[in-house]
Amino acid sequence: MGISSKVATRISGELKRYQGILADAKKRDVSESDTGVIIGDMLSDVFGYEKYQEVTTEFAVKSRYVDFAVKVENDVRFLVEVKAIGVELKDSHINQAVDYGANEGIDWVVLTNGVRWRVYKIIFGQPIEKSLVFDIDILECNVKSPDVIDCFGCLSREAFSKDEMTALYEEKQLTSKHALASVLLGETMLNELRKELRRISPGLKVDAEQLKTLLSNEVIKRELIDSEDAKIAAAFIKKTQRNVAREKRQAEVEIDTEQQADPPAAKRQ
Repeated sequence: MGISSKVATRISGELKRYQGILADAKKRDVSESDTGVIIGDMLSDVFGYEKYQEVTTEFAVKSRYVDFAVKVENDVRFLVEVKAIGVELKDSHINQAVDYGANEGIDWVVLTNGVRWRVYKIIFGQPIEKSLVFDIDILECNVKSPDVIDCFGCLSREAFSKDEMTALYEEKQLTSKHALASVLLGETMLNELRKELRRISPGLKVDAEQLKTLLSNEVIKRELIDSEDAKIAAAFIKKTQRNVAREKRQAEVEIDTEQQADPPAAKRQ
């Protein structure tokens, strides 16, 4: 990711400072309004945005409001939904902000109570869906860890870009537990597993469908197959596989075209 050492140092240093601030606020169980004040400061101190120019509170979307919108040169980068520091975050808390983002064509939404930061990618389709990309507990995390720097760094003023965020999302999707489960249940991996079992025991009779049933019912957790995140991951894997196959076919066509245009010397003679 394109995050400079200067930005990474600021992020880790400020997060370390805010660990104390947030721990104290959590102990006092401050209100949602007071939590919002801390979040506004963090968007400036940690992420590097101009507090009074680029961080908009009570951002209006079709007569409704979201707590914060981070906006640079009239471009809304992401929305932030705030809950009180003592509130346990739930997926349902982000639904309204996702609706806001979908209405405005905004891809990224953050749900936070100050301590926990959950970053979502809005999946535009029918219906509109969301995919959790990061879930970080600031009081529990190592503020210098790559995951923390990637999450906060890619959302920072200096490093944010739609390409970077898309690359980050794709990386996390491809290595998520739901995506790995989808790949394991795919035709390619089932056939490879079948070959390996037959190599170990040449007389073994087992087909791919049997292996899929065993993996689905006995090996892989049900939540990795049947949940909303699992469905999004499976769709993402299929889309990526189609794109790879299409690019491979295009490359083969280009090679054939070049060879026809310039046949080997032996054939020309």
